[in-house]
Amino acid sequence: MLLSDLRDYIADIVEPDRFRDYCPNGVQVEGKAEICRIASGVTASKDLLEAATAWNADAILVHHGYFWRNEDMAVTGIKKQRIAHLLRHDVSLLAYHLPLDAHAKFGNNVQLGMRLDFVERGRFGEQDIACHGELAQTQTLTQLANRVAHSLNRTPLVIGEGDTIIHKIAWCTGAAQSYFESAVALGVDAFLTGEISEQNVHLARESGVAFIAAGHHATERYGIQALGEHVAEHFGVEHRFFELENPV
Repeated sequence: MLLSDLRDYIADIVEPDRFRDYCPNGVQVEGKAEICRIASGVTASKDLLEAATAWNADAILVHHGYFWRNEDMAVTGIKKQRIAHLLRHDVSLLAYHLPLDAHAKFGNNVQLGMRLDFVERGRFGEQDIACHGELAQTQTLTQLANRVAHSLNRTPLVIGEGDTIIHKIAWCTGAAQSYFESAVALGVDAFLTGEISEQNVHLARESGVAFIAAGHHATERYGIQALGEHVAEHFGVEHRFFELENPV
């Protein structure tokens, strides 16, 4: 498989041009033309790059890549070290941010909802990336929190009364705590995202809508895995997802 084929195939799937994003989507660092092994991970950290190149990956797919809006564009320090590692090993880096959050099949939100048995009924938030719907089976907040902990292998931070009945749910992976007020307006019983801010605690207590912070990294592991597995099967190449623990 050629890198250009991989790039074009993923672009056809996730349609990056539809999104106003904070970073470039697609090939961020170009490596060798021929791709036989694809690694994937949440964030293009040095640890991920080293693990992927030790496995002899030819390309790395991530959700969080480089060249974010408003960051210093100079290739120095840690950024230089990361990019130098990719260039030294002739490995490509492909990143997909909002297009991967939003995708109806391989998206982070859809994949997380499937894992937690959420039934999507609609979208909201920036460019309709957040989801709302209902639980496949009504649970108490404590039961839901336990399911999240078991499914994501991470204990979530929960604001709310444990015996609260949860039927309607809104969710958005990553750092989507700013969507909480919109979720409350939808009339849901709980909102789940990756991170929490100080003001979210007060809104949860005053609105009666539970807030579940399940981890930025933990909630965004599944979209890039699903995409990596799909393209590997389509092109008949190897794929491996690298899980690197992150407490946030």
